[in-house]
Amino acid sequence: MPGMNALIDWLKHLSRICGFETADSFPPGHAYARTRWVGAYFDIASDVKPEDIERRMCDAIANTPLVFAHITNPTPRMQRALLAVIESRVRHQRRIDAAPLAALLLKAYQSPHTLECMPGLRRAIDSTRHEEAPYRVNALLAFLADDMQAPFDVIEMRS
Repeated sequence: MPGMNALIDWLKHLSRICGFETADSFPPGHAYARTRWVGAYFDIASDVKPEDIERRMCDAIANTPLVFAHITNPTPRMQRALLAVIESRVRHQRRIDAAPLAALLLKAYQSPHTLECMPGLRRAIDSTRHEEAPYRVNALLAFLADDMQAPFDVIEMRS
């Protein structure tokens, strides 16, 4: 039934472009086409533009950072959303709350397809690849703490 298959394919396509399906990736050919997520955690209609998809996912990460666990190959912007939460927790002396989030970032970098969101991050993560998980998390938090202090500890002098 070649005609029936064509009809089903057309209906699937129509359903996707009308937003009746939940997106679980960026459209084919998009710069972040390797990024995937569990649609049940993000509930993004398939007709949403890629920029809005990324914004919505970053908002979800900012509000409920553990959803980051349900993203494969997160975009640099998604990673920065998670880093902002980690930074906030570290700055407010809640390092223990930041540790599970750092572990999520370590997991994301297991994939060679995860793009680095800040210079040296992949190198810092890879340098502890053969260590135990608690050591790796602490090393990552130390790396991030050093990076976080640099822009905030500078005092600008006006001439």
